[in-house]
Amino acid sequence: MNTTAKLLLHCPDQPGILAEVTNFITINRGNIVYLDQYVDHVENIFFMRIEWEIKDFFIPKDKIEDYFETLYAQKYEMKFRLYFSDVKPKMAIFVSKLSHCLFDMLARYTAGEWNVEIPLIISNHPDLQHVAERFGIPFYLFPITKENKMEQEKAEMELLEQHNINFIVLARYMQVISEQMIEAYPNRIINIHHSFLPAFVGAKPYHAAFERGVKIIGATSHYVTSELDTGPIIEQDVVRITHKDTVQDLVSKGKDLEKIVLSRAVQKHIERKVLAYKNKTVIFS
Repeated sequence: MNTTAKLLLHCPDQPGILAEVTNFITINRGNIVYLDQYVDHVENIFFMRIEWEIKDFFIPKDKIEDYFETLYAQKYEMKFRLYFSDVKPKMAIFVSKLSHCLFDMLARYTAGEWNVEIPLIISNHPDLQHVAERFGIPFYLFPITKENKMEQEKAEMELLEQHNINFIVLARYMQVISEQMIEAYPNRIINIHHSFLPAFVGAKPYHAAFERGVKIIGATSHYVTSELDTGPIIEQDVVRITHKDTVQDLVSKGKDLEKIVLSRAVQKHIERKVLAYKNKTVIFS
């Protein structure tokens, strides 16, 4: 399979940007295989994702970013990111005690569905070590208390750096991530939770939802920001329930949704189809 370059960008909207970018690729003998763009008319921002084969590209792979920055990014006030299909991103998974999201992701990973590497799994509890061992992935335990939280997170971040981790997935990790880690991985920490927030807070949201007689339950996956559970949303889904569903049915359906929604969000991130702007995301098809 030919190696491709994937370019995601956004900038103030003005005529000619699309033509300039596509022209840059075609005059340098790049074969465009994907192009999607969107204009937010409220913010007046142009968003674009373009992918091209670099087999016969005139500009060397390691110089493309510099060329694009000099020729176009400065001129159009662009923020852009460039990725290559032959470079696998490295993903760390953080877990606590619940295994449904972890199993779903590791099944997809071992089936070869994702172009990603998972060098390690980090947890604040020993409960899921057997899962990591079953899939042959190193498991690191960092028990966390109020007293040692800062120290443990520092050790976790050192470990992530050693393994050149690109992004983190919180697979029902029941700890609040510190500002320091969020700043180190901006829009690169993906979380999952039920969609009852802010209506049903606390440890037993499904019980509260059952007592309230809700008719829809859902799950939300988003990037983590310093404001709890309010980061840019990547993926959401819902399932209908009825008066016949027990609390256990709600929990079971909720877990199913959580693992599917989280895996969809992770897949979109791996495929470089998510562009975060302010507190929203543009999800390319």
